[in-house]
Amino acid sequence: MTNQKFNSLKEFYPHYLSEHKNAVSRTLHFIGTVAVLFFLILGISTEHWIVFACIPLVGYGFAWIGHAVFEKNKPATFKYPFYSLASDFIMFWELLTGKIPFKGN
Repeated sequence: MTNQKFNSLKEFYPHYLSEHKNAVSRTLHFIGTVAVLFFLILGISTEHWIVFACIPLVGYGFAWIGHAVFEKNKPATFKYPFYSLASDFIMFWELLTGKIPFKGN
């Protein structure tokens, strides 16, 4: 993790992408975000509120495996939780729409 300070999501996002270069890690993040959205919809539609407890487990679980095993770095969530969460959804959208590839630069 860098010692650099970020004052905006716009400043943070390029750093976030640089910490997510591995294709397997990006894929795991993508799967985790799909799972988060699935559990969110499932919880709302079924009104089984316990389903919401699964959201952080699947979202962070897939992502942290990607960091520990494939990126070999510390997740940005610990230092920049809100920028990191927002960046995860931005990266998800950009992967989904093909704006960025699953394999980072």
